[in-house]
Amino acid sequence: MSADVAIQKFAFPFTRAVKLSAEGKATCTQVKSSELCEPKESPTVNKPSHATGSSALVHEDTQKQGSTKLLPEADVAGGLVSICDDAAQCAVVSSQSMCMSVKEESEDQRPAAKRQLSSESAARTVTTVKKSAVRQDQEVDQPRQARSRIQLAPSAAVDGKRKRRKDLFSSSEVFHRIDSRVIRTGLELKERHVYDVKTIVHSITRESRNELDRLRAIWVWLCHNIEYDVSGYLGRSEKLSSLEEVIAAGRGVCCSYSSLCLEMCREVGIECQEVPGHSKGVGYRQGQSLRHVNSDHLWNAVLLGGQWFLLDACWGAGRVDMEHESFVRRFDDFYFLTDPEEFIESHFPEEEKWQLLDTPIILEDFEKRVFKTSAFFTLGLRLINPHHFHIVTDDGEANVSIGFSSPTTFTYEITQHRDLLHCGALEQKESSSSSFGILTVSHRSMNLQLLPPATGSYDCKVFARHEKASTPLVWVCSFTVECLAPRAMEVIPENPYLSWGMQPVAASLGVADCSQSREVAEMEAALAKRCLATQIQPDILLCHVLCPFPGFYRLSVFVRDYEKSELKFQNAANFLLHCKGKVFHVDELFPPNLGSACGPGTRTAQAGLSKFSHNASVVSTQQGKCNITFHNQRDLELHCTLSRDESKAPAVPLSRHLLCTYTDTKVTVSISLPEVGVYRLGLYARVGPGGEFSPMCDFVLRNSCALPGPPFPCLYSAWRKGCVLFEPRAGLLDPLSRVHFRVRVPGALRVSVVGETRTDLTLNKSRVWEGEVFTGDALQQLKLAACFRESDDMAVLMTFDTKQLESKD
Repeated sequence: MSADVAIQKFAFPFTRAVKLSAEGKATCTQVKSSELCEPKESPTVNKPSHATGSSALVHEDTQKQGSTKLLPEADVAGGLVSICDDAAQCAVVSSQSMCMSVKEESEDQRPAAKRQLSSESAARTVTTVKKSAVRQDQEVDQPRQARSRIQLAPSAAVDGKRKRRKDLFSSSEVFHRIDSRVIRTGLELKERHVYDVKTIVHSITRESRNELDRLRAIWVWLCHNIEYDVSGYLGRSEKLSSLEEVIAAGRGVCCSYSSLCLEMCREVGIECQEVPGHSKGVGYRQGQSLRHVNSDHLWNAVLLGGQWFLLDACWGAGRVDMEHESFVRRFDDFYFLTDPEEFIESHFPEEEKWQLLDTPIILEDFEKRVFKTSAFFTLGLRLINPHHFHIVTDDGEANVSIGFSSPTTFTYEITQHRDLLHCGALEQKESSSSSFGILTVSHRSMNLQLLPPATGSYDCKVFARHEKASTPLVWVCSFTVECLAPRAMEVIPENPYLSWGMQPVAASLGVADCSQSREVAEMEAALAKRCLATQIQPDILLCHVLCPFPGFYRLSVFVRDYEKSELKFQNAANFLLHCKGKVFHVDELFPPNLGSACGPGTRTAQAGLSKFSHNASVVSTQQGKCNITFHNQRDLELHCTLSRDESKAPAVPLSRHLLCTYTDTKVTVSISLPEVGVYRLGLYARVGPGGEFSPMCDFVLRNSCALPGPPFPCLYSAWRKGCVLFEPRAGLLDPLSRVHFRVRVPGALRVSVVGETRTDLTLNKSRVWEGEVFTGDALQQLKLAACFRESDDMAVLMTFDTKQLESKD
């Protein structure tokens, strides 16, 4: 199911409707209509590549046919070199297209990060372009480690289509047995003080069946046995030089990881290269130019099935906490054979060919790109807008949009700008409750409207997690926001529920969509409760909101399965309401103690109360009186109350302004309101025998009539179902006057009005008791009484008061 929010302009008062899907029932509780706060601070979705690249292909004619290797375009002079096998297995080579280039790096030419390794552990690189594609069978069978290092050029595509990580393995779960065995073997070797590369690599790959399994074993061993040497990186201790020292100490910098990976791959016959370049890792400053900066990182490329793949064991082992100057071990499988389109987001090689992209990017493009963590890709996120990390506000706001493939929870953090990218929190357990932005989540995208409070530069981190996950939200991407001029606006309230609008969980709770937009003034909590009236119907939730002040308000909606009352309410939506137009005086707000179910809805329907004369929860009257009728199909015992916000007690209890009449299944609630104002009419029913009265629904009565409505007679328990008072309807009678009484009392043998004297009423043909009654001089009440059996005493049905005599003076 999905949650869609329809956006439209509105003025106050307004009604908000949230539609409930047919599959699920929901009920609303404790809805916080407004709050004011001071500003405070899925599975991996791989993007398929449809591009194809042009490269020099070399098909070797060997007994093992099928080993396709690629020549670097930079090493090809005079055009494309194509060496193919024909039917006779002969090589046809264009002599003008052939050259021989052998380059040997000197120690001083190597990247600074690499020079710390000894010549023994850091083998030199030899680049060769072959003059002939024909090799002798005996050369093919020679061990790889005995050959010179041949640097084979990478290519974006093989036979027109490049394999992706998911083509090699469906998920990392397929390596569970290998990973467990390697971790166990690594611990055993460490306990035995085994630091020899050859011994270690053959021990951890002993049971591997193919190149991929062997490479996986090497990768997992590196990530779990070598931690980043933070002290060496900061220059506070001497960096380790040989690979044996790195293994014995269990720590090293990036070149330690890449060199170990290279040597281990050699031992098991896997073609591997070290790739120098720039990375957006520790020490990186967003926006800095890398044009004349030496490479600061090393990673690896490996040849599997005739195609080059990228991996970075340094980044896969964990992260550096610069605030505490420590290494946090955290295995990150994302950097094992990462797809080039995702690897380029954080790694830029010195040589363009090692981007492995059909359309390589330039350094300036790499510098401008939004930094995305591995979690961004493993959660299946997609950046919609912006495409550069630096955002300049327009009219005081900046916008970020991220798409997702499965329900995802988001939050964000906006702080003053700091130079280093990798600083601050990497996780969020709860919402940051920032009042500097509005985060909304729709069906398949997250939209973040940033509203910096002042001119200056800010850092914005976005955090996310799968909707059903209970883990903290993790950092997925970062932006820098430059605010030229803040927008003049009211304070936005805190939102502790992660995002505005419909929540991703809303669909699973049965909430389908909403009629209003996402488009909070300080007030007391008691006043806030008088700003909202909610009506819960079987397929819709209506929220009526009144605003006493201009500004922003937060409306939060909570739901749960109606039939599972033991469950807790969950936040389904949060709406940011902006009041720009008419505001309501305190006396015009909804009455206090209003229930969560206003008007007829799910609760009344389940109790068998139907056919209401008024289906809306708010009833307005200009005459000061009204009748609300409905049918009581289950013959429940009912009770009604009338209340309002009053500073002093009324002269006549408000209960006297209600009169309930029951005839067959029809119920009529008559209301006569004493003055202008807003009232609450509460309807209750005793659902089970001997049980307590349960609330069914509330009605909001808004009276605009200046003339006071008279009270009804005071009812007693003998007034039962079927009794109907036709006249007099008023409970306050004029003194010294004759009043005509007409009343139906089923089963009564005698009906009388008792005052100074007793007047017996007569039963007419319509089964109505009637007669003329003298009111007297207001010294005592008039009592309407009935006798239902000959032996019984008279039972009082109701009483009438008489107005005081006016003084002759």
